[in-house]
Amino acid sequence: MTNILKGLKPQSVLNYFEQISQIPRGSGNEKAISDFLCNFAKKLNLEYIQDENLNVIIKKQASKGYENCPGVILQGHMDMVCEKNKSSNHDFLKDPIKLRVDGDMIYATDTTLGADDGIAVAYVMAILADNTIKHPALEVLLTTDEEAGMTGAMNLDTNQLSGKYLINLDSEEEGYILVGCAGGNRNCISLPLEFTTSDKQGMLIEVKGLLGGHSGSEIDKNHANSNKLMGRILHLLNIEYDLVSVNGGLKQNAIPRECDAIIAINHDDLDKFNANISEIQKIFNHEYKASDPNIKIEVSKASYDRVLTDSCKDKVIKILNLIPNGIQTMCADISGLVESSTNIGVVKTKDNVMLFESATRSSVATRKDDINNKIKLLAQCFEAGYEETDSYPEWERATDSKLEQISIDVYKKLTGKEPKILTIHAGLECGLFLKKMQGCEAISIGPNAYDVHTPNEHISISSIENTWKYLLSLLENLNQY
Repeated sequence: MTNILKGLKPQSVLNYFEQISQIPRGSGNEKAISDFLCNFAKKLNLEYIQDENLNVIIKKQASKGYENCPGVILQGHMDMVCEKNKSSNHDFLKDPIKLRVDGDMIYATDTTLGADDGIAVAYVMAILADNTIKHPALEVLLTTDEEAGMTGAMNLDTNQLSGKYLINLDSEEEGYILVGCAGGNRNCISLPLEFTTSDKQGMLIEVKGLLGGHSGSEIDKNHANSNKLMGRILHLLNIEYDLVSVNGGLKQNAIPRECDAIIAINHDDLDKFNANISEIQKIFNHEYKASDPNIKIEVSKASYDRVLTDSCKDKVIKILNLIPNGIQTMCADISGLVESSTNIGVVKTKDNVMLFESATRSSVATRKDDINNKIKLLAQCFEAGYEETDSYPEWERATDSKLEQISIDVYKKLTGKEPKILTIHAGLECGLFLKKMQGCEAISIGPNAYDVHTPNEHISISSIENTWKYLLSLLENLNQY
């Protein structure tokens, strides 16, 4: 281990965060981190459960004087989104995350940091290892595959849990107590491809320099979506051309930052093509001058084997331009809250099919159904396949929640400030658990994290410490209620 975070506070938390940063743990690749957590529990002589989905539950008895308090479930997820800069050679299957510190912030180098939700893992490890911390009976729950579909939480047997209060540690703003979130699902249009030959000059078009971001919590920032921009480019080109492929984005739940397409043009149209691209560049720079000031369209020569038929090319361009994307509705009764949205996160040309993969979210289930139906109808219009997967429920704010009131009181006593109570547009696992666990109450808290799901992801060290103090105070004061 490199000890990049040595000497920073809270030392125990950051030490564990650095340890888990050495373990590859992208969604679907959680065996190593799951086993690591089980071995950690074993060394502490704590009861633990590892289920067939690699979810881990670790149990710790109540501190003296807390035996009669309601049990607490501390919950986060062990997987992370694996995004990197195109120039990076990082292998998420085997390489550790390279941490670096810049002032009050912890970054990775050219990749996502994994603070979403590695900081939760670090918090709970530090609590489990420290016998001086006062707390009720604890059940630490760390799930798998949260970022790719929440299948860990979906398949969890909640009969293994008895806690009444669930504290989720997957939020990204200090001073906010989350009490509700959107539900969502993934969907995919699969367009069968037909090919022909061409003797034109191959050209690679690359859209890059976008900021991207979390497709839930940052969908309201008007960041450009590289896949949608590519659709516009292909529509706006004022020359005859053939289309070879389109590939953009890595994750459905991340606003895509890069997209490339290979086209084939007549040699005589090269100057006109370059002029077209220059004009489109100006359009994008004007539209996104505030939200994505570094948008670039780059072109270069490319080779290819075959091109799409004109009919197939037409379908691709129309799907890219017509597929819903971004905010669909705003909440009528909570000012500034996005009610429903969708993100065309991935487009890829794969053998004889082109895939258009989206993540849809809504705090109102019927709005989510409406968006899904529009995408399904679009697929039907172009004789394409449609699949809907990984549906998870919304988390509705509970009325008269005792845990919510306790968390407010403790925050006010600790900081002298009023916390902000919010429901959010991002998806959390709380809705899944509460559907299964009658009588359980939940909140979600976390430190300030920025640009999650992007290689610029970073987290505030001072906020990690502030949230740590709040979490410990919350646990310690539960015996007063």
